[in-house]
Amino acid sequence: MKQSEIKFTVTLDDNNLPQKIDWSATDGGVTCESNAIMLSVWDTAEKNTLRIDLWTREMKVDEMKKFYHQTLMSMSDSLERATGDKEAAKDMRKFAKEFGVKMKLIKK
Repeated sequence: MKQSEIKFTVTLDDNNLPQKIDWSATDGGVTCESNAIMLSVWDTAEKNTLRIDLWTREMKVDEMKKFYHQTLMSMSDSLERATGDKEAAKDMRKFAKEFGVKMKLIKK
């Protein structure tokens, strides 16, 4: 059986706030610096989602808005692929579009 590793390294300042976020993936040969991550993990035993949301001071507000908008769009696509529920994915995309309009990221 093949294994793959995705690794996050978070450098903290004196107040334990993220100063730098690096990540790498063995399969893709990716090594990258980032200003924000959102990680969701399904806890099989507890049947709920565990989350880690981190961002550095370098992450600008307009970038954070784009990050959320793009994440919502990606989640819509993932939902459709994972469940086959086209209607629910369509509803999520509609919400993501409305969110993008409210955040002034896209035009109506």
